[in-house]
Amino acid sequence: MTAKDILKKFIKREISVKEVVDKYLSKIEEQNKFYNAFISVFDRSFIYEQVERAQKMINESKFTPLVGIPIAIKDNINVKGYPTTCASKILSNYVSPYNATVIEKLYSAGAVIVGKTNLDEFAMGSTNENSFFGIVKNPLDPELVPGGSSGGSAVAVATDMVPLSLGSDTGGSIRLPAAFCGIYGLKPTYGAVSRYGLVAYASSLDQIGPFSKSIEDISLIMQVIAGFDPYDSTSSKDFVPDFVDDSFNIKLSFDSIRGLRIGFPKKIVEDPAVETIIRDSINNLINLLANNGAIIEEIEFPYLEYSIPSYYIIATSEASSNLARYDGVRYGYRDIDSEDVRTMMKKSRGEGFGLEVKRRILAGTFCLSSGYYDAYYKKALQVRNIIKKDFQNIFKHVDFVIMPTSPTLPWKIGEKLTDPIQMYLSDIYTVAVNLAGLPSINFPYYTKHFPVGIQIISNYFQETRIISLSYIISNLIIN
Repeated sequence: MTAKDILKKFIKREISVKEVVDKYLSKIEEQNKFYNAFISVFDRSFIYEQVERAQKMINESKFTPLVGIPIAIKDNINVKGYPTTCASKILSNYVSPYNATVIEKLYSAGAVIVGKTNLDEFAMGSTNENSFFGIVKNPLDPELVPGGSSGGSAVAVATDMVPLSLGSDTGGSIRLPAAFCGIYGLKPTYGAVSRYGLVAYASSLDQIGPFSKSIEDISLIMQVIAGFDPYDSTSSKDFVPDFVDDSFNIKLSFDSIRGLRIGFPKKIVEDPAVETIIRDSINNLINLLANNGAIIEEIEFPYLEYSIPSYYIIATSEASSNLARYDGVRYGYRDIDSEDVRTMMKKSRGEGFGLEVKRRILAGTFCLSSGYYDAYYKKALQVRNIIKKDFQNIFKHVDFVIMPTSPTLPWKIGEKLTDPIQMYLSDIYTVAVNLAGLPSINFPYYTKHFPVGIQIISNYFQETRIISLSYIISNLIIN
């Protein structure tokens, strides 16, 4: 069942919260040993406290979009009293002293948080292979990567271990695993969802967002987690969530796609690097939209090729600064055999961080170093502004942009571990959205052979319109 199906049954008093939660806990117990989607599942006593609170809300007819719905949380989002490891050895013994804002909002809505999901260490990666707690397996084919960095959250939903989950997206870390696992994944506008309590990778790029098998479920969870937060200085005061009506039905911004202007980057889709199945799927979708009255306009991204180098300079530079706090002095892993503080810090960081995290810290430290700051970091920020202007020029002429989420289908586990550049290039179509701070969703387009991830992008704070278009497209495809 989708979260919406469960909610309907709660409203009709056809099922109890405990029955639903027990069903999903059984699925986690059965499947997680194989898929490795969860790093930790919470104590039954804590889960049942949430269950009792949710059931009381239902008994008193205090319904919310997520009351009684089991949800999994990426393990870089703080939940008070439980480990927040970021899938790293250096935080393997860290217990969070506070809740992230999204967690407080979920609790207030009566959601039942069941555990923390696996990820690439400190959200650095595109495959979920860079985890101290082991690789996550793709439910469509366990020999393939599930995408990263939020692979655990995507797999938890794709395998029905939970109906909803939260991840974080710095350069495609929600949309890519959603594409590889055949589900929906929304990266909201920067500032639409509070980042307070999200462990920082690259602060100007990170954004929390949801995974689901149903576009209606995306609207339910966004109604709860989106909105202004005084604890987050980058949170927007002007964005008011308006995703569902009083009966928790999806609020559509439009009833028909007739007259909508859809931007189609034909040169990108025809690039030889884009696999044939992805190219054919996007062309089929564009033809479907055109046949139903949408206006298809060919667009270009003049500076898209610079998005990968710009992104990795900015992201690694911010990561170098953010991860400097993990030194073994205040919290986290510490080498206890060192004779002095300096040696202890060096050994703690050397032993606590994995290879990919070290690689990005070194790259970022170099870009920020004296004599190279202007040549790399400052130049990357200038390119970022140009990419933002690219998008704004495009959105003067179209309402949406439709393009691939990834140029390829998921590859085999281990295939690109020895060639990080090739792995970085898998983010070619996602990172520009983060650089610009725009909202984007992965739409799963199912073929006979494999689901293809298609990305729908719109202008700032247009999440309701993206969800509306996704909902209408899904109905067109079904019919």
